[in-house]
Order: sequence, then C-alpha cells, then structure tokens
Amino acid sequence: MKIEKGQPGYIKARKMRYLLYAVVEFAMVAAVFILGYVQTKSRLNLFTVLAIIGCLPAAKMLVEFITMAPYKSIDTAIYKEIEEKAPLLTRVYDLVITSPEKVMPVDAIVISGHTVIGYASNTKTDEVTCARYLKDMLNANHHEKMTVKIFHDYKAFLSRVEGMNNIVEVGHTENGREDRAVRKLILSTCM
Repeated sequence: MKIEKGQPGYIKARKMRYLLYAVVEFAMVAAVFILGYVQTKSRLNLFTVLAIIGCLPAAKMLVEFITMAPYKSIDTAIYKEIEEKAPLLTRVYDLVITSPEKVMPVDAIVISGHTVIGYASNTKTDEVTCARYLKDMLNANHHEKMTVKIFHDYKAFLSRVEGMNNIVEVGHTENGREDRAVRKLILSTCM
C-alpha cells in the first residue's frame, strides 16, 4: 500500500524510496560506463556519454534524499494517541512545511472548522513563524478568520485536540468539505 502525503510514515517512506532510486540509478550509470569500457577498451565512446547523461536523474534522486534526510516521521505511539483522541476531526501527519524563508517540520495538524492546531516535536520549528505562514496562506486562499496555533508541548496540544473533538461531538457540526479543502492547501505547502 502506497503511503500518501499527510499519512503517518510518509517521510520515512519517501526517504527510503529516494535512497533506493538513487542507488539503482547510480548502479545503472556505472553498469553502462563499464559496459562501454569493456567493449571498446576506451572511455571515449557513446556509452560514456550515456552514463554522464544518466547521472542527472540519479543526482536528482540523491538531492531529494539529502533534502528529506534530516526529518523524521511521527512516533507511532503519538499517532495512535491522536487518532484515539480526535476521531471526529480532520488529521494530517508527517509534514515538512516549506515557506520562502524556512523549512518547518510539523508532526501532526488537526483541523476543525476555523481552527487549525499543530504539534511540532522538532525544536527548530518556530511556532509563531509556522502559524503565521499557515494563516497567511489560508487567508490568501479565501479561508478567512482561521485560528492557527502550533505547539511544542505535546500535552497542551493533546488537551486542545480533546477539547476540539468534544465541541464537534456535542455540537454535531460537520465542516467536512471545508476541512478537507484546508487539509489540501496545507499539504500543498509541504515537501
């Protein structure tokens, strides 16, 4: 089963995929070069040109892997706890939000109506900058009056998630289509 963007384990799966593709492509480049050298006893042949051209997609995959390497997927225990506490809310996991100024890893985001909250275990993620960027992006895409908050404190995040879930449960409000639209916009800003 393919892990989609926004699902838990996405970052880990992407890293493995990029690494595998880079290794396979560099192996193919080496094989083409060696084949040409063995056949002609010289490196001045058409196979060398093909090998050099083959380095471009292989290098692209290696760059993709290096870009994703510093980030990690959400911990399974945290994922299960969020799933348990927020069954009525829209949830998104394993995000690496890219703004023009910064790259900000966020473990989980929960969306309900006009409220978006996130949990970032990485201390390098600036809570205020990330929240401001998401809010500005949502405003620019006609989702006004959104409240966006990013937490480093997991207990505070989980407490807020439980409160949001209780509000939805008591109020029986369904904003499914708008929540999915917000989810899609947030995913569009991620690697």
